[in-house]
Amino acid sequence: MTAALDLSLIPPLGEPRPQPAPPVTETVLPTGLKVLVVPRPGVPLVELRLRVPFAAASARSAATHTARAAVLSGAVLLGTGEHDQTQIAQLLQGHGAELSVGADPDRLLFSTTLLPEGLRPVLDVVAELLTGAAYPADQVEGERERVAERIAIARSQPGVIARTALASRRYSGHPYALQLPSPELVSAVRPSALRTLHRDRVLPAGSTLVLVGDLDPQAAVDAAGAALAGWSRDGEAVPAPAVPTAVPGPLEVVDRRGAVQSNIRLGGPAPSRTDPDLPAVRLANMVYGGYFSSRLVENIRERRGYTYSPRSSVDHLAASSSFLVEADVATEVTAPALLETQYELGRMALTPVSEAELDAARRYVLGSMALSTATHAGLASTLSALVGAGLSTDWLAEHQQALAAVTVEQVQEAARTYLSPASLTAVVVGDAEQIAEPLRTLGAVEIAESVA
Repeated sequence: MTAALDLSLIPPLGEPRPQPAPPVTETVLPTGLKVLVVPRPGVPLVELRLRVPFAAASARSAATHTARAAVLSGAVLLGTGEHDQTQIAQLLQGHGAELSVGADPDRLLFSTTLLPEGLRPVLDVVAELLTGAAYPADQVEGERERVAERIAIARSQPGVIARTALASRRYSGHPYALQLPSPELVSAVRPSALRTLHRDRVLPAGSTLVLVGDLDPQAAVDAAGAALAGWSRDGEAVPAPAVPTAVPGPLEVVDRRGAVQSNIRLGGPAPSRTDPDLPAVRLANMVYGGYFSSRLVENIRERRGYTYSPRSSVDHLAASSSFLVEADVATEVTAPALLETQYELGRMALTPVSEAELDAARRYVLGSMALSTATHAGLASTLSALVGAGLSTDWLAEHQQALAAVTVEQVQEAARTYLSPASLTAVVVGDAEQIAEPLRTLGAVEIAESVA
């Protein structure tokens, strides 16, 4: 028989280690491109992140822009006037690189890992794509149909339906309301439209190149300046428009007939990265539902068995930050699960967290920050996001210090302001015939059209 573990033998957690600001060489090239280089010797690799602002200018143009951006992010790699897609891939692979391009509501992001000696050749390939992407008609046709098929599949998934419904409610009249373009709009994208979008919006001004790895900072800046000197189009980055203030309104049930599971989503505004309330809100989020030891997990997963992975988070876009709650539950416990979810939100706002809860949440957040920037890739992605949001690279150390100073009283005040159930927009995707009436015991309900 195995002896019980004596927990007194487990040493207590040590104090979180300070996270110093990384040594960054920052340069703005004559074209307006900002270049940041972080030397990290020891591992013979370099991480490259090129962030290009790519927001839709208005709600009216959002559908078309989002469809074209979804196709462009793959089609930009289909070749140039000098090299076809295969040759581009071979040029990159010769230096350990495999370039990926992704688009979201705020930006276009070029990412790759490469060998240090391949920095200039890889930057030359990136420059060729930035200045001479060809968007060949036959290959664009295949790319857009692949994207349309992928989006059609995604839009049928209950989690995506729930996320889309919540965004539509929270961001009505703003480009962020559109999470995914329609497959029909994607299929209508023409190569000429991609060339125009690339010419008008893929601009160096406002863009940021981050290089992290085994590099000499000045040599890396010189390589970037030489390779990307030809990327010099005039124009200014288009910022995402301001987000209007949303009124939460009644719970919306999106009818998904025959569903055996309901997808609960709640969301509301959160402080931006520059807001002094952010550290307290991040810690309130962790105590509430941000990690496995949170109150929400203990209640509706561990104690009641309503769901496997409830969670909450604080997410940031350029024009909006959000506090979000997600839980996927069996149809028959939809109303009880929502009740407990709201109960825990109310408890956060009305009663102080314990010092032990705050300390555990703080240690988790600080440890996660350290882990997320411990690798070249993690640091490069973090710096790209921060600098792209207009923040200094000192933000990491300053935010760590702010987290360390948060008190129980500040967490409760943050929860009262940002986690109050009355301030959150709520949607549930599920079988309306089964869940609508039980949900009405918690408040007003609106039924959206069926997605089945």
